[in-house]
Amino acid sequence: MNAEEPDFLRTARASYDAMAPDYAAHVPDGLLTRPLDRALVTAFADLVRDNGPAPVADLGCGLGHVTARLDALGVPVFGVDLSPRMVSLARRAHPGLRFHVGTVTALDLPPETLGGIAALDVVGHVPTGHLSTVFTEFQRILVPGGQVLLGFRAGTDDRTRLTERFGHGIELDHYWHAPETITGQLAEAGLLVHARTLLDPDEDDKRDRVFLLVRKPSAGRPQRSGA
Repeated sequence: MNAEEPDFLRTARASYDAMAPDYAAHVPDGLLTRPLDRALVTAFADLVRDNGPAPVADLGCGLGHVTARLDALGVPVFGVDLSPRMVSLARRAHPGLRFHVGTVTALDLPPETLGGIAALDVVGHVPTGHLSTVFTEFQRILVPGGQVLLGFRAGTDDRTRLTERFGHGIELDHYWHAPETITGQLAEAGLLVHARTLLDPDEDDKRDRVFLLVRKPSAGRPQRSGA
């Protein structure tokens, strides 16, 4: 929360802080109603465990639904969100789990700390010009062979601004990245896409949902991307 923090982080934090209690009351746990999402989270957990015991960070954890699912799958996990009020609600809902305030552009972790990163709907709040910072940070904190589960709604690198939700005035930008933009930025950061899933839009949405399974290369393994 310093003066050099990008505007998109400050506005997103203020927006989620403003609507946090109503968000918790009105937005359900999507994993309860989306079996394909659950299957991808389970596959991600298996890949993380196969690579070693290092923990997973659930970035943009919100109310902690994905954090709790990974914990139930036996993965050591903690949640990170930029909104202090969302973190407070997650701690209240899941008192046995750890949640911290932080941002995807500057994670307060030593290099090669994490076995995995779950980042579902996080990059949808990150402008294209800042994606390289985010993915370079992912590469820095992952152990060799570490995994990323990245989810986002596809677009044509366009943007929309939400100015009201649940009766609260907000300024929340959504960036609809083209899949090739994301895979290109991941490759530039040294992260390799090894699986991708394209899901049709939900009934209340008009955009395809994209999931990418990504890994940091292990020493001695060929650096071939599925992109």
